[in-house]
Amino acid sequence: MRDPIATATLRIMDQNDSTESAGTTLSHEDIVKVARLSRLKLDEEALEAARTDLSAILGHVARIREVDVEDVAPMPRPLDTVNRLAEDEPGPTLDRSVVLDLAPVTEGDFIAVPKVLGEGGA
Repeated sequence: MRDPIATATLRIMDQNDSTESAGTTLSHEDIVKVARLSRLKLDEEALEAARTDLSAILGHVARIREVDVEDVAPMPRPLDTVNRLAEDEPGPTLDRSVVLDLAPVTEGDFIAVPKVLGEGGA
């Protein structure tokens, strides 16, 4: 059986990524807890890299939260898109005998498919 705790290598972010000065710092214990909850086995170097990375990410989130969006209307997507709704009209269909001839297995006038539910059905 596979070890449920994965070993991971994390990229060490450079100085441009660091936001320690923004006041977003995480303790060593915080990172150990996050790694354990994520089922990651990290050595000390990787834990420090993760602390730097997560601090930077939280710093970016803090900066985003500072953006004034008071006069910005909520929107479901960044671009104006319009659904093209066509009329629901039946089109040409294949003859039943042609479809049954194309099916790999049939049972009478039906296409046989493998059972996907266990005993007892739905």
